[in-house]
Amino acid sequence: MIETISKRHFLIGAGAVGIGALAGCQGSTNASPAKLTKPNALTSLTAKAQPISIAERKARIAKAQTLMQDRGIGALILEAGSSLVYFTGIRWWRSERFTGAVITADGGFAIITPYFEEPSIRESMTFGDDVRTWHEDESPFKLIVDYLRENKALDKFIAVEETVRNFIPTGLKAENASIDLVSGQPITRGCRMFKSPAELALMQTANDVTMAAYRHIYPQIQAGMTRHDISKLMSDATRALGGSVQFSMALIGPSSSFPHGSDIEYEVKDGQVILMDCGASVHDYESDISRTWVMGEANAQQRKVWNTVKQGQELALETATLGTPAGRVDSVVRDYYTAQGFGPDYAAPGLTHRLGHGIGMDGHEPVNFVRGETTPLQPAMCFSNEPGIYLPGKFGVRLEDCLYMSETGPVLFSPLAKSIDDPFGA
Repeated sequence: MIETISKRHFLIGAGAVGIGALAGCQGSTNASPAKLTKPNALTSLTAKAQPISIAERKARIAKAQTLMQDRGIGALILEAGSSLVYFTGIRWWRSERFTGAVITADGGFAIITPYFEEPSIRESMTFGDDVRTWHEDESPFKLIVDYLRENKALDKFIAVEETVRNFIPTGLKAENASIDLVSGQPITRGCRMFKSPAELALMQTANDVTMAAYRHIYPQIQAGMTRHDISKLMSDATRALGGSVQFSMALIGPSSSFPHGSDIEYEVKDGQVILMDCGASVHDYESDISRTWVMGEANAQQRKVWNTVKQGQELALETATLGTPAGRVDSVVRDYYTAQGFGPDYAAPGLTHRLGHGIGMDGHEPVNFVRGETTPLQPAMCFSNEPGIYLPGKFGVRLEDCLYMSETGPVLFSPLAKSIDDPFGA
């Protein structure tokens, strides 16, 4: 499907519109409770979603090994977290006990975990059989150093994944003071920033779930509801549609003037802004969509700000061409808002946060649409496009849709909001 924006065309990912489970839903926050129709029953949109295959995970490790060889790196160390899942499929939690993986440039791959966790780790493993264990009175870092020595990697740089906690490199240095540790960022980003067709398909499904959930709850929001009431509606709908809830944020009235809200409780009233920011996960891959509208009739100021934000979101899509530095997307929109009397720069009232962030298995991934980011846009990169304008103490507007870069330009995972009166496409 094609969405026309400012006389230019941008693709919308297949399946983003026309959700059969929601046929007949009425999209109006102006309906009185007596006139609200009973929402249609929701059915899962994720039943046919395919998780990442073992073959793809092995290909990721192979790519990481190539990147290591190109940089003279002997091994990459991962701990529990999204990168461990990305490369190995192992889902584990972070604690004071190290569980992780060592991937060597020459083909080695081993899991390091406490002895008593080995049976559980093996249940989570999708491939490989080299699991090395340590007892409570032993050091996991000696195991890592021994494995690196065994694979003749100690005389090269050892890369540490960028989110690894400090006690791990400290422990490695304590075992071998001469170990030469470097950031694993070029390796992990070199793999994770570029999504495969299978990853894009899962992200599309996650976005379909979130849009379907929004359309389902939109006519149910009534005066007197709190942020908790609205969030519960969204979370329940997300689960019914087959997604895992990542976040369901609802900001009402003045709390919408702060990008992540406040602790002051507001109830929905006529003429108030409602800003929602919600995300789902399907087989580890996430969505992130924001919409803003008004309960009842919007006033002139609300409409002006909403329309200005929308123009900025469309301008970002026009700017996001292949080869463009990611930071330019932020700068072009920010300059436009400044010319409209907001800001300047990152100041309020205006766009106080970056224009967008990378997204994939983590809701926020490198790189970002933020001033000064020089990374050029390349095919298979994924981003949020989420400009906002915030008037402290009054209200805020944010519109957010995610996209991926194709060979011909940005492709949207979800259709843009049409207007302040029709934020989801009735």
